[in-house]
Parts: sequence; C-alpha cells; structure tokens
Amino acid sequence: MKRSTKINLLIVLAVVLLAALPVVFGMGDHKDKPFAGADTQAETAITENDPGYQPWFSPLYEPPSGEIESGLFALQAALGAGVVGYMFGVKRTRRRLAPEASDTADEAESGPADVSPAPRPAPASATESPVSASGH
Repeated sequence: MKRSTKINLLIVLAVVLLAALPVVFGMGDHKDKPFAGADTQAETAITENDPGYQPWFSPLYEPPSGEIESGLFALQAALGAGVVGYMFGVKRTRRRLAPEASDTADEAESGPADVSPAPRPAPASATESPVSASGH
C-alpha cells in the first residue's frame, strides 16, 4: 500500500472518530436538545441572561418545520462540498497538466542549436506600409 493511501485512510478514520465520539460518550445527554445548532444554543443563553432582549432583525425565511430546515441545511452543505470538490479537481488537473505544458515550452524554446530564425520579408518599397502593399 502506498504511503499516500495510508495517510488518506488515517484522515478518514480521524474524521469518523470525530463524528462518532460525541454520540458514543453521550456528550449532550444533560441538555434538553443535545444536538441543537449553535444559533439555538446562543438564543437560549441570551434569553437566560437578559429576558427582555429583542433581536435586531429576524430571518428572511423561516421554514415551516425543523425537517425542512434540516433539509435546506443539508442541501447547502452538499452544494458547498460540491464547489470545494470542484476546485480541488481543477487545481489537481492544472497541476497534472502543467509539467506537460512546460516540457513542450522548453522544447520549443531550446530547439536545434544550428537553426536560425527565418528573416522577415521586406515591404515592397521602403516608403510603403505593409497595409498599402497588400492592396487594402
């Protein structure tokens, strides 16, 4: 097994452990809603500290149920992951194609040493411009 494959498997294992450990050890069991979002937890903390607090603004769209809100959040996460994955793919493809492009550029620049560049053709007369010499 290649070294990069081992590193990738270790990274995947670490991510799975980070996701599973809070569930396995019951880290949110003492709360009413153990897996509530940070917004909900912040709102609860603010209203406990200052019951008369009025928010500065309200959400533009309030989903009718928690399931729809979770679905929209999952859709947002999937779109973000797609954009990030696309960008990684573009970077990888550019990096993979870059050596090929630089190899062909090096060959074109170096070329055979005994060949000199072709001379430019002179205009029809010294006073004529190339545009008028072509008849346009």
